[in-house]
Amino acid sequence: MSKIQEFNDLHFTQELLFIGNAWDVLSAIMLEKAGFQAIGTTSCGIANSFGYTDGECIDFHRHLNIIQSIVEHVNIPVSGDIEAGYGQDEQSIIDNVLRTADVGVAGINIEDSLKNQSGLRSLTEHGRLLTSMRVKLDHHGYKDFFINARTDTYFQLERPFEETMSRAKAYVESGASGIFIPGLTDANEIKAITSNVEAPINLLSLPALTNCQRLKELGVRRFSFGNALSDKIIAFLTKNAAQLLENQDTSCLYE
Repeated sequence: MSKIQEFNDLHFTQELLFIGNAWDVLSAIMLEKAGFQAIGTTSCGIANSFGYTDGECIDFHRHLNIIQSIVEHVNIPVSGDIEAGYGQDEQSIIDNVLRTADVGVAGINIEDSLKNQSGLRSLTEHGRLLTSMRVKLDHHGYKDFFINARTDTYFQLERPFEETMSRAKAYVESGASGIFIPGLTDANEIKAITSNVEAPINLLSLPALTNCQRLKELGVRRFSFGNALSDKIIAFLTKNAAQLLENQDTSCLYE
């Protein structure tokens, strides 16, 4: 079975797919050893590891090299987070999607937020992009490649529910395999979306949204923790580096 088919199948088992978000080879290997069934790269974690902030600030080639290295060092499916596609026009975004597929990932996250200005790409424009993406992927031999269409409505709109529902349905009709809605935490809204959108719904871990079993009961098919683990590791390093310097003693490394 191909990694693409394996990854697709993981969204339709009896269990919710709990994705492990990695930012380098070591984190990916550790997540695989822990028992995660699939890896999703975190763009924020990758950017931070090179000293950049999130938001397509890192060079795409450098970003893609990390994704490729992760794919080459684990045996489970990998989905690549490529933010909004690292391009200013449809063709450059499609080219980057194909380049990402070529390194062996089973899917991608692609979002509808704009990077050089505030706001969201229009529903019509983003739908057209997803359709072109699906056609090009199929044409290049990547049938059933998992396009996880992320909508940032809950991060950018004051009353996002109706717009989110419209975008989710339109994105599925345009060729998306699944819908990723970071920021959605209300149980009633989650249930309404999972009941009315004909594709797996992916949510992002937040302080008010943490329990896989509860999300499964609400119809969520995929759950990820984004950059939360990489942030925790950075905080640990920061604290311990400061402690080493302050105490002028390395005993804390052996506790």
